[in-house]
Amino acid sequence: MSTVPRQLEERVAILEAKVARLKSQLEVVSLPTKAWWERIAGTFADNSAYDEAMQLGREYRESLRSDSVESRDA
Repeated sequence: MSTVPRQLEERVAILEAKVARLKSQLEVVSLPTKAWWERIAGTFADNSAYDEAMQLGREYRESLRSDSVESRDA
């Protein structure tokens, strides 16, 4: 057997081992223990900026509803 096929076999074996190691690392990283919404639940607890943003959004949505009611009444 010549040295070129043997060298290729060795290189392929090394690459296969590295790919297997990388796959196992990815499986560990890509399997979250909790769903994303469970991981962020409570993030904004007692946050006045979040509370204000929610209030402003509510007011904006309500203003859109009142505008559409007024346009139907006209």
